[in-house]
Amino acid sequence: MLNITGIPSKEMIHAKFPSQASLQKPKAIIECYEDIPCNPCETSCLFKAISIGNDINSQPTLNSDLCTGCGICVYNCPGLAIIVAQIMPESARFKIPYEFVPVPVEGEIWHGLDRSGKNICEAKIVKVQQTIKQDKTILVTVDVDKKQIYDFITIRCPYE
Repeated sequence: MLNITGIPSKEMIHAKFPSQASLQKPKAIIECYEDIPCNPCETSCLFKAISIGNDINSQPTLNSDLCTGCGICVYNCPGLAIIVAQIMPESARFKIPYEFVPVPVEGEIWHGLDRSGKNICEAKIVKVQQTIKQDKTILVTVDVDKKQIYDFITIRCPYE
């Protein structure tokens, strides 16, 4: 499916997520599906939770026990292939990379999108973090309906 549509199958997506119990705390979700020479996620992780191994072409693996969900890997990934997910009491919370304008503002409600670009839910902007270390990739924290834990991937401005 990935090679035909560019969209991973539900099975591929589920395989990238840690257990539901582990998601009670924020955890990185690394959606790398092909072997390519890349390792900024591994080199930027202060907690050594991400490993590529000896072959830089290998897909990264996450040790969810070491991951704190800080989000540093999210804005260091040149492919925008990492998010952080957490199951909250009333919602699913994500930290996502964002490189478009307009920049979201805390408290706004944006469109939540799935991997095909389809609007699937409302996404409440919880936090917008932009520092010099992040270069031009903003780290946006959003809350969405818990049912969307495996489907949500990004946001779209509601004004367009």
